[in-house]
Amino acid sequence: MVSFWVLVALLQLSTATWARSVTRAPAKRQSYDFINITQYNSTPSPVEVSVALNAGGRNQTAPLLYGWMHEDISHSGDGGIYGEALVNRAFQGSGATIGPLPGIPGSSVQYSENPILPWGPVITGWRGIGGVNLSLTLLHPLSDALPVALQMDIPWDASGEVGILNEGWWGIDVRPGTYNASFYILSNKPRNNGTLSHIDVSLRSNLTDDVWCTSSMSFGEGQNISSFEWKQYDVQLGNTVKAPNSNNTFAITFDASEVAGNTYYFSLVSLFPETYMNRANGIRKDLGEAIVGLGSKVLRFPGGNNIEGYSIDQRWKWNETIGPLKNRKGRVGDWGYTNTNGLGLMEYLEFCEDGGIEPVLAVYAGFSLDIWGQDGVSFPEDRMGDVLQDILNELEYVTGDASTQYGALRASHGHPEPFALNYVEIGNEDFFSSTYPYRFPILYNGIKQAYPNITLISTTFDENADYNITIPAGGMWDTHHYEEPSYFIEHFDFFDNWQESTGNADVTVFVGEYSVFQVDTPDGVVNYSMPLGEHIFYPTLMAAIGEGVYLLGAERNPNVVKMSAYAPSLVNLNWQNWTPDLVAFTADHDQTVLSASYYLQQLFASYRGTQTLPVTTNQGDYNPLWWVATATEGDGQVYFKVINSGNSSVPLTVDFDKGFNAVNGTILTHSDIGAFNYIGNATAVSSAPITDLPADSAGQTTFTWAVPPWSINVREKV
Repeated sequence: MVSFWVLVALLQLSTATWARSVTRAPAKRQSYDFINITQYNSTPSPVEVSVALNAGGRNQTAPLLYGWMHEDISHSGDGGIYGEALVNRAFQGSGATIGPLPGIPGSSVQYSENPILPWGPVITGWRGIGGVNLSLTLLHPLSDALPVALQMDIPWDASGEVGILNEGWWGIDVRPGTYNASFYILSNKPRNNGTLSHIDVSLRSNLTDDVWCTSSMSFGEGQNISSFEWKQYDVQLGNTVKAPNSNNTFAITFDASEVAGNTYYFSLVSLFPETYMNRANGIRKDLGEAIVGLGSKVLRFPGGNNIEGYSIDQRWKWNETIGPLKNRKGRVGDWGYTNTNGLGLMEYLEFCEDGGIEPVLAVYAGFSLDIWGQDGVSFPEDRMGDVLQDILNELEYVTGDASTQYGALRASHGHPEPFALNYVEIGNEDFFSSTYPYRFPILYNGIKQAYPNITLISTTFDENADYNITIPAGGMWDTHHYEEPSYFIEHFDFFDNWQESTGNADVTVFVGEYSVFQVDTPDGVVNYSMPLGEHIFYPTLMAAIGEGVYLLGAERNPNVVKMSAYAPSLVNLNWQNWTPDLVAFTADHDQTVLSASYYLQQLFASYRGTQTLPVTTNQGDYNPLWWVATATEGDGQVYFKVINSGNSSVPLTVDFDKGFNAVNGTILTHSDIGAFNYIGNATAVSSAPITDLPADSAGQTTFTWAVPPWSINVREKV
């Protein structure tokens, strides 16, 4: 066993709960003199390489290499990519902070939004208009899944406008477009005077008296709100103005002269702006565009820790995330807040379908987190058949035709045709448990027997000091790394001959979570308490360089590394469980920030051939330059990626065995290696065309270039 794991259970952030991660033993420091603690200060030697275009030795590249990982962390689901604009729409639960308490082992609830019942329902996000009294009630459940409703009592002496408003997820973005609102409402019969003529729905400023748009629902004579059964109302808001900021609210209002003394109940109050590909109950448009715009070819979902649950009962239950929203009860999420389950299995799969992305479905594997002791709890071996059957039911829902039990259920939910599913991951980071050695083979063999063509992914291989997992031929290993830049630099060649050296001759790799987590330190040990001066809170150019070198190592080993995904992918800046993150956002769509690491992956995903090319080093060596070459079969397009991790330019000569017409290029760099993108300067580190191109290169077989310091580059030969 050449590696070991380090468990870190607590992250003390302002709104965070606890998190887990793992790191390998720091590699022995070499004479790299990398980019932070000890920068590359010596004069670099020129580098000359030859790229073989006519010779053999090409390999097919990994077409799914660049991808995306998503779990609902840092309100990246509810309040993030899930398009719902309203917070606490169905009173499904609340938040709590987990951490140590004096004299009590392990973790406990340090703070609960509901002071009596941790994660219990609250009225957060709602306010009354016109002096109404708001409370929660269990007397009028909308459904078994949504038993709590909002009660609005209107005083007898009310006047003017009365109603309720919702503050949104730290605001509501208001811009020209169509907003789809809906809500369930029920009246109290003894207090219903029967005079209602209309209900108004509006978007309005929370700072001024501005009302951006209003839609009115009229009631004819004799019509009123039912007091016998809930009724859902749907209304569209056509908005033509852009609010100056996102400090806006959504309101449902009445004329007090008609409803004074009445009581109404509300549940599942919803507001969707236009979504990605205009899907009902779909993905927030700008964030969906960011995911697809990166060039993502795979999406791993729904977790992550969030699939496992704080307890077995609170695990991500796929069958509670499908069907009508009124039948989705929500759950206690693993990152300090309740999940609505509005972003469910079908929504993920439809987004993959719309974006041309290959789904990687992570399934619950019989292990859940335990916040109290942090050792987790597992299904016993003799009960693993229950877990397997649940997985098989889920896979039938996804891939079965409409003649099957669960395929028919999917068809009834609006998707008659089966989804394509080629990858299933068995659990998440199961090296934290001692039980994967019996859980994995039971699940692997059971799934494989039913679905022989699905590639199955193990969440551990050699990370646990007490055991190795034998991954069957044709399987895949998901490895996670939150590291220093030097770790990624020093592991540029980690995947060279990995299959042979580890005895995994027919096993491939998914780098399912990775990022530069802190700057280089003398001991190379990652500190998950995130100290200032060491931790990287936003992806910097330095981080992108380290990650980029590692990705070059993956690109040149396409027979081994098939997929990768940065993690975490998204963060709502109002609730940060974990940093750094690939994309930061707020309610204001104009404040979405794509990071330096995002631009790195977008660059590499955009310029990539279908075959790797043999590259021979004639002069110099790797460090501080790192490179790989690929070509597109058939059209002669060649991409030469080169990163300079040093602080001086390096002369580079590239020889081809075939002439070219021109060499174009794109660069990602900045004068400050610690530069990062942020609101107000969102493109500080972003891709730009290389301008110092040769004036006339037609017919030449060689190009020379001084590779700028601290730069990530793609040179394109045509």
